[in-house]
Amino acid sequence: MKSGKILVGILAGAVGGALLGILFSPEKGSRLRRNIKYKSEDYADELKDKFNDFVDSIPSSYKKVWRDAEMLFDEGKAKNRLDTNKKEIA
Repeated sequence: MKSGKILVGILAGAVGGALLGILFSPEKGSRLRRNIKYKSEDYADELKDKFNDFVDSIPSSYKKVWRDAEMLFDEGKAKNRLDTNKKEIA
């Protein structure tokens, strides 16, 4: 089975379970809606924070990749110079 199908199945099961939980909840409708509202706001805030952390980490990751690429490029130049010098000596 492909992992995408498994993920969709798990997500559908979670949504179905949540809907059944809401339908058979012993709480009053207004209280349940208020709880859902507060929880969804909490989840939205948490998601925003994680997204902002991810966006903030991009420049540092980019700089690290750039430095690594420069270092590899410089090593390649050094290797080419060494090969050239070996050929001149021989």
